[in-house]
Amino acid sequence: MPEKPNYDLLPEHIRGGMQRYIENGIPPGDFLQAVICNKLKESFECADDTNISRMFDIVRFMYNEVPSICWGSSERMTNWVKIGGLNGENNKS
Repeated sequence: MPEKPNYDLLPEHIRGGMQRYIENGIPPGDFLQAVICNKLKESFECADDTNISRMFDIVRFMYNEVPSICWGSSERMTNWVKIGGLNGENNKS
């Protein structure tokens, strides 16, 4: 996994929210929270047409580009927010 995720793999309108979450632990909107928490049904309920058509790319981004400790469940998302994302995690060393 690269040091910094390749946000260009995501639809442009969700890049900022995902970057703020991954790097600084700032909770994103409902759609990205559902994706991060691995809630498939809610992801599609909150998705716009672009996100629906790019869902495979979004999930592939999560799997290949994002630290596994920050996604996959609500608990992981909560913990990631608490530590302040990559920047908070890196500041602890």
